Amino acid sequence: MKNKKIITIVGSALLVAVIVIGMFVSPYNTLVSLEEQVNDKYGNISSTIQRRADLIPNLVNTVKGYAKHEEQTFTNITNARAGVSNAKTPEELAKADSDLTKALNGINVIVEAYPDLKANKNFIGLQDELAGTENRIAVARKDYNDIVKIYNTEVRSFPTSIVAKFTGFEKKEYFKADENANDVPVINFE
Repeated sequence: MKNKKIITIVGSALLVAVIVIGMFVSPYNTLVSLEEQVNDKYGNISSTIQRRADLIPNLVNTVKGYAKHEEQTFTNITNARAGVSNAKTPEELAKADSDLTKALNGINVIVEAYPDLKANKNFIGLQDELAGTENRIAVARKDYNDIVKIYNTEVRSFPTSIVAKFTGFEKKEYFKADENANDVPVINFE
C-alpha cells in the first residue's frame, strides 16, 4: 500500500510537471516561429530597399551623361545609398530609405532640364525597374508590419508574455515610414 501511494504521488508530480512544461513549450515554440518570420520579412524589406539602392548608380550614370554639372545631386544620392547599406534596425533603414527618396527627387529637377534624357532607352528601363521596386518595397513593408503585429501581440498576451519575459523575447519595432514618406517618391521622367 505504501508503494502504491508513492507511485501515485510520483505519477501525479510527473503529470503536473508535463502539463507545466507543455504550457511553456507551446508558447515558446510559437514565439520562435514568429520571430523567424519577423526576421524573414525584415530581410525582404532590407533586400528590396538595397535593390532600389543598387539601381541608383545606373540611373545616376545615365543622368550624368546629360548633366555633368549636377555633382551635388549625385553626391547626395551616393551618401543616401551608403545609409541604406549601413542601416542596422528598422528605424535606421526607414530613415535611410527616406533620405534616398529625397535624394532621388533631385534627379527630377535634372530630368526637367534635359528633355532628351527622357527618351534614353537605358533611362526608361531604369525608370520602369525603379517603379517596380517601389511597389515591392511597399508590399515588403506591409508584410513586415503585419507579422510584427502578430508577434508583438503574442509577446504581450497571457500566458505567452510570461514565457517571453523569461526567455528574452521582446517587442519588435514596426517599420515606420518617415514623416515625408506619405509623399510618394515622384520619379517622373516623362
